[in-house]
Amino acid sequence: MRVDIGIDLGTANIIVFRKGKGVVLREPSVVAMSTTTKKIKAVGEDARLMLGRTPGNIVAVRPLSDGVIADYTTTEKMLEYILAKVCGRRRIFKPNVLISVPIGITNVEKRAVLQAAVAAGAGFADTIEEPMAAAIGAGLPISTPGGNMVVDIGGGTSDTAVISLGGIVVSKSLRVGGNKIDEVIMRHIKNSFNLMIGDRTAEEIKIKIGSAYPLEQEMRLEVRGRDLIAGLPKTIDVTSEEVRSAMAEPINLIVDRVKLTLEQTPPELASDIIERGITLTGGGALIRGLDRLLSLETNIPVHIAEDPLSCVALGTGRALEEMHVLREG
Repeated sequence: MRVDIGIDLGTANIIVFRKGKGVVLREPSVVAMSTTTKKIKAVGEDARLMLGRTPGNIVAVRPLSDGVIADYTTTEKMLEYILAKVCGRRRIFKPNVLISVPIGITNVEKRAVLQAAVAAGAGFADTIEEPMAAAIGAGLPISTPGGNMVVDIGGGTSDTAVISLGGIVVSKSLRVGGNKIDEVIMRHIKNSFNLMIGDRTAEEIKIKIGSAYPLEQEMRLEVRGRDLIAGLPKTIDVTSEEVRSAMAEPINLIVDRVKLTLEQTPPELASDIIERGITLTGGGALIRGLDRLLSLETNIPVHIAEDPLSCVALGTGRALEEMHVLREG
């Protein structure tokens, strides 16, 4: 029996939906491979734990950058591993695969995703735009004649779209996401404290004390890294206020892109959005106070989807029901 799977191929995480079973795999988009034999040593969480900790003959990399393929060969091997894990290594029929992609990618970038999926073992592969998948996964009534606005903030990109009657009316894509926020936190720690920290530590700071809007109770966190002057390990205290200040630049870029999308939305759909609100999806939706900041800046209610991390994968899964339509198209 042929297996249908939907893949949220994210810069930070890969989430896989299998028809009839729901979300079956959730792993970081990291691959650890040997520099000499080019063989894969680990994929996903096992590989993520190796980031910044590998010996000279092993390298841990993220093959996706800004929501698109940066390293084709490694992405193909990663997809091969995922298909084997989800569908089994011995399979009679090749699976049908639907992959989510950012809204602003080029035809060349889209073709690379499809080629990698087929080379990895997919029988039929197609793509769906991330905001559309996110809207389906969040349960928005996208097939009705009314405006639905979704803001999907992933690791590499932030996609904003207004959807009506099953189609995207206005959309904007910004190659700024969770990874860019991690970068500005790393830069702030380096410039303010002369302390070098890695990606994982920056992400931990963002999750534990990061915010887009002032908190009722501000927080502190102990951060460990390498002192750039002495060259020795060092521990410092970081406050949520200074992390918020560091995060302001990428957060403001996302807010401005949401405003720009609203400015270009037809009046009738804009009135629907005022009534229905804006839906936030993706890992970025979990940043404390981002919904409140967006609501204040746009004067529109902002809701966080029930399971923001899984919305795109769930949407690709539900869109698989229409796979025969995609095939004919």
